[in-house]
Amino acid sequence: MPVVTEIPASDSSTHAHQSLSLPNELLLLAESQWLFTEAELLRTPSVLDGLSPEKESENRGKGVNFILQVGIMLKLPQITLATASVFLHRFFMRHSMVDLPNRPGFHYYSMAATSLFLATKVEENCRKMKELVVACVRVAQKDPKKAVDDQDKEYWRWKDNILHNEDLLLEAICFDLSLEPPYKTLFELLVFFGEENNKRLRNAAWAFVNDSCLTMLCLLFPSRTIAASALYAAAKHCDVSFPDDEYRRPWWDVAGVELRSIRKACNFMAGVYENTPLRGGRDGGVYERTPNEGDEANAKTRRKTEGVMIGDDSGESGGWSASDPEKRNSKRERQDDIEDEHMPIANGVNGNHSNGDVEPTTVNESNGNLAAGDTQPKRQKLEVDGGQPNGDISHSEVVGDTVAIADPPVDDVSEEGEVES
Repeated sequence: MPVVTEIPASDSSTHAHQSLSLPNELLLLAESQWLFTEAELLRTPSVLDGLSPEKESENRGKGVNFILQVGIMLKLPQITLATASVFLHRFFMRHSMVDLPNRPGFHYYSMAATSLFLATKVEENCRKMKELVVACVRVAQKDPKKAVDDQDKEYWRWKDNILHNEDLLLEAICFDLSLEPPYKTLFELLVFFGEENNKRLRNAAWAFVNDSCLTMLCLLFPSRTIAASALYAAAKHCDVSFPDDEYRRPWWDVAGVELRSIRKACNFMAGVYENTPLRGGRDGGVYERTPNEGDEANAKTRRKTEGVMIGDDSGESGGWSASDPEKRNSKRERQDDIEDEHMPIANGVNGNHSNGDVEPTTVNESNGNLAAGDTQPKRQKLEVDGGQPNGDISHSEVVGDTVAIADPPVDDVSEEGEVES
């Protein structure tokens, strides 16, 4: 009876214990209805009413900043604040900020407070109505310690506006309340690539997502693309690269995002950073731009993986070999190069097994040999004729701790599958 030996296949994936969750199809469908082109963002209701696109972007940023300050005062989670900012941006895609003689506009502070009120209920981080109104009054009047009584006119004005605008907000966003902010996806990507403890990379990516809430990026790209863009920009800033998977797919393909979209989002944010008032009027162009159609193979954040998978040396069996031509030589050619240094094996591998059994072996990626004593979860079976009188294994040789099993010539194999001596 032949001895059956299991050979663990080399697992070139460095993240076999992790898996990326697929995006929810229903959420993607709902989110796609709120994605616009850059040309469409220049024809919003406010712009059509005479407001310049730059002024509208500035007002949107002020509204999101109002949400952030009130949220900090109420100690709300970041995801709740991000959800409120998306509600605000979507609302102003259907309503105007400009006051007209026959129709008043919606102030961004008032709608920001309403968006936050709705987001606290959607994300189940509710606060008392009085606490929310008091925080809004304090932030609007820039007095964090202002004493606000529930009988003041200012208090009731804010409360009535929030309750009245809530119905308008729900109607404007078509009751699309299920959102997946990019923070969750970003953290999953960091864990998947083993960089969750890289504080510099994590903080840079997190800051990118925080800053994107102030802009209309959520109206241009899905949340998954924003998360991947944050990781891409942070990786370039921190000189970090991510390896390909076992199928030689780059990390953005593993994440399910197009590199072109990632670069467009990063270039959009670069323009926002260059035009921010905090730069004090300095000229733009200080942020590195990446062409949208740049070479994917030589992307700075990509680290190509080289190795040999079990299978035919030519790669026809679905495996792949290293790009170095010397590493793509056949097993027989590698055997001929070191034939004089080999020693025959008797009584099992390394002479340690008198019954002819062979230890599990696995492929060494550097030279294609089989290393004894190594075990891996994925296994491949190899039949070795152990019925020889002296237990020798034909066509097998050893160098140090490495066993190389060469393919026998076709003429030496009988019809029963046994090797003829």
